[in-house]
Amino acid sequence: MNLFDTPALHLHRDDAPHLAWRHRPAGPGRPTVLYLHGLGSDMAGDKARAIAAWAEAGDAGMLALDYRGHGQSGGRFEDGGPGLWLRDTLDVLKAAAVAGPVRLVGSSIGGWVTLLAARALGQRCDGLVLIAAAPDITTQMQAGFSPEQRAALARDGVAEVPTPWGPPFRISQSMLDDAAAHFVMRQKLMITAPVRLLHGQRDGEVPWPLSLAIAEHLEADDVRVLLVKDGDHRLSRPADLALLCEALASLHPA
Repeated sequence: MNLFDTPALHLHRDDAPHLAWRHRPAGPGRPTVLYLHGLGSDMAGDKARAIAAWAEAGDAGMLALDYRGHGQSGGRFEDGGPGLWLRDTLDVLKAAAVAGPVRLVGSSIGGWVTLLAARALGQRCDGLVLIAAAPDITTQMQAGFSPEQRAALARDGVAEVPTPWGPPFRISQSMLDDAAAHFVMRQKLMITAPVRLLHGQRDGEVPWPLSLAIAEHLEADDVRVLLVKDGDHRLSRPADLALLCEALASLHPA
């Protein structure tokens, strides 16, 4: 049965919002793929489903969650931030009692969380796939704020940022502060596991040269950047999803 045909699990915490998550255990000697979604998204999108099918076909594990303020999890969107979403990720990883190697996949801001998670996991991380990864993107976001958004942030502690996919994101000062405490692009990324970076060159949200910059910052030698000339930010077309699964498999060829 497909992982997303089963009800989500829920992790209740005394000091933080409850989290919705899904888990398929890995077969003997196989990795668990941990998927980290983008801003305002959730764990059940097209990329997650493609990864789940790839994992099931190869008897790998699959773990996915909705961060606080997203999907079926509790909390408010504006009360999150990369560091808090990292905590959510590590709490779910602990609750799932995942043993063995973890292969990380992160989309957009989920790519930022992925880089943080890779550092936290150390040698347990056996590879990363980053899709339009957006580490430190709040710097660009703030630079683009209008005078009205800056005034709202100063007055109310929250500014609304339009998105092409639905309601505006409510970006809070606390979210920006959390982000600033977890910037990763100001020093070498001490990650030695193999990395694949996928980016569409028609991405209107995260500039594709950022993937080149990430590659330059990584300590790892086995790093490949795959640019999709006609690809947008989401990279969710069938051909894009096939490329994602190929990237996953290429981390450790059979």
